[in-house]
Amino acid sequence: MIGKLKGTIEEIGDDHVLIDVHGVCYVAFCSARTLSRLGSPGEAAAVFIETYVREDQLKLFGFETALEREWFRLLQNVQGVGAKVALAVLSTLSGSEIANAIALRDIAMVSRAPGVGKKVAERIVTELKNKAPALAGEAGGAIGLKQELGEGVASAPVADAVSALSNLGYSRDQAANAVAAAMKEAGEGADSAKLIRLGLKELAR
Repeated sequence: MIGKLKGTIEEIGDDHVLIDVHGVCYVAFCSARTLSRLGSPGEAAAVFIETYVREDQLKLFGFETALEREWFRLLQNVQGVGAKVALAVLSTLSGSEIANAIALRDIAMVSRAPGVGKKVAERIVTELKNKAPALAGEAGGAIGLKQELGEGVASAPVADAVSALSNLGYSRDQAANAVAAAMKEAGEGADSAKLIRLGLKELAR
């Protein structure tokens, strides 16, 4: 089983990278996000690998981070999501963005990925809601609040503050992050007006 490849980029295609590891070239299929960050032919590269072995083929999938690889594995636990769809999701959204979308039940955000219809996006959001916090990455600090918002159980001041910031043109994710930061400063008992004021201050940074 191959876990990681380190070598020199030989070629970058539309959906794969060819990496020369001491004279042996490996083809790893990657998300567009990973391919865009690898560099150019002749440069050093390292990718985390997921190995697929089937009766008629052996296929390597490459990822910029171990977190991206974990999301690739997790997404395929959802009915209707295979390797191709999982890579499409990871090409469109980072691991943190997927976790945010799942927590907020933002089906439209997940549906932005090519080949992901509303039904599949809804299954991703529903079936992975308990797994998202563990793979939230840099979004981990606000994931609990976002889950409360997504499930409709957030406190009235929090829900009102997020709604107000969203109405000003910020995405629900941006609004939730700002309100989470505002709560740290103002405390759990802050009213919506204070959370909105501090949230706007956070968004202006």
